[in-house]
Amino acid sequence: MKRSATVLVTALAPVSWGTTYAVTTQFLPADRPLFTALARALPAGLVLLAVGRVLPRGAWWWRSGVLGALNIGAFFPLLFLSAYRLPGGMAAVVGSVGPLFVVGLSALLLGQRPTARAVLAGALAAFGVSLVVLRAAGALDPVGVLAALASTASMSTGTVLTKKWGRPEGVGPLALTGWQLTAGGLLIAPLALLVEGAPPALDARAIGGYLYLALANTAVAYWLWFRGIGRLTATQVTFLGPLSPLTAAIVGWAALGQTLTPVQLTGMALAFGATVAGQLGTGARPSRLAGGSAAKDAPRTAPAPAPTPTR
Repeated sequence: MKRSATVLVTALAPVSWGTTYAVTTQFLPADRPLFTALARALPAGLVLLAVGRVLPRGAWWWRSGVLGALNIGAFFPLLFLSAYRLPGGMAAVVGSVGPLFVVGLSALLLGQRPTARAVLAGALAAFGVSLVVLRAAGALDPVGVLAALASTASMSTGTVLTKKWGRPEGVGPLALTGWQLTAGGLLIAPLALLVEGAPPALDARAIGGYLYLALANTAVAYWLWFRGIGRLTATQVTFLGPLSPLTAAIVGWAALGQTLTPVQLTGMALAFGATVAGQLGTGARPSRLAGGSAAKDAPRTAPAPAPTPTR
């Protein structure tokens, strides 16, 4: 039951990320993806730093920079670039192969051998998401495809390294999240200024949207995500990722008047089933986390080797 509760709480992160599209299109200024990425990451990171009041020490200065770049600083801009250059939901489809990336990286960096169930569930999740989000479209943009693959690889690598390195002694997931968001935001800031120029004028509606993205959608969601990585296997966390495009489809239907076809509903069922399968009978034993506090977060009884989800 304790592990099930951890999975459910961690799942709130990709569910929250699934609302990003609706909030962005309905509340925020158009064509400012880098400013939006900056507004999500840096304020959230600074708030968590102020709450946690803990700074990195020793090797964790560069480790926080690496994780912040992979999970935030590179991931956000690449994700937005792919979304702008690819038709329909192709960026989401490419992103949904994240579980397969993590299965391979976990074998390489964590010594967790991939299982047939993990690979099959990952492929099924990607296929289900494709049924939900894909629309008829013309030729694919090579730059957009490469950006989508790079964003998925970046987040997947960051997830596995977060699991591999754990946390320093006495440091909780709140502080670790603050370090990464701040580092990522500082990387995005000069890029946003160079590419998009000065920040846009904001009305009350846009301010409310940015506050939601920075606090609930980023600070809280990433804290839950990194907390989950400390308590679950990397693959288990990644298999929660398809919940994001599924949530986006549901929000589009419920709040934006979009329709859901029988094919989309079938895809949602397949992707959700793959997400559940990624949590059951996973054969990969969680690796020992670095640091005493991280080790405390590991479940007392490690699940048998198998697939593990991450976003």
